[in-house]
Amino acid sequence: MAFDYKKEYKDLYQPKRMPAIVTVPAMRFVAVDGVGDPNEEGGDYAKAMQLLYGISFTIKMNKKSNNPDEHIDGYFDYTVPPLEGLWSMEKGVPGVDYTRKTDFYWTSMIRLPEFVTDEVFAWAKASFASKHPEVDINRAYLFDFDEGVVAQVMHKGPYDDEPATVTILDGYARSQGYGLDFSDARRHHEIYLSDPRRAKPENLKTIIRHPVVKVG
Repeated sequence: MAFDYKKEYKDLYQPKRMPAIVTVPAMRFVAVDGVGDPNEEGGDYAKAMQLLYGISFTIKMNKKSNNPDEHIDGYFDYTVPPLEGLWSMEKGVPGVDYTRKTDFYWTSMIRLPEFVTDEVFAWAKASFASKHPEVDINRAYLFDFDEGVVAQVMHKGPYDDEPATVTILDGYARSQGYGLDFSDARRHHEIYLSDPRRAKPENLKTIIRHPVVKVG
């Protein structure tokens, strides 16, 4: 059976509809930065998706390589984790304004298994780029993210309905003695458990995280 991060770490990937305070451990991601509306047809966000999934599946499918020089030390079969995103309106400005999607600053990312070293990542980038010379492979980078303490909740429904869930989440954090702790490094965080191309908007499941710090 392939290792599935969503099933093995249910507290991080299968939260209840009620908010909770959780501590997220350090993880390694492949990431791409960008600006603009993620819904733009053929836009920058779509190009980022090609990079993220291309590199992620290059690593996953290493198991089928017949070249012994390409075999990854410590490799184990796994399910590619869900897409994630860090969002803000501009650097240093917390939160997101859903009415101004063209002004979004985003970091899109996919978690990598623990066996992915700097060398493995460099190989995966080069391998994917050799088959897709049209991509700007240098946009993709390794991102070691130590998120720390967050308020977390599951949002079900369209992305544009998230503000109501965010209000509940932030209110819960304050009721538990926490304040929001946004910064350039700690931003509005979403994890996408549903494929918007296949799921109805009302059935979309998105984990929302806000960085918090204990106050008082």
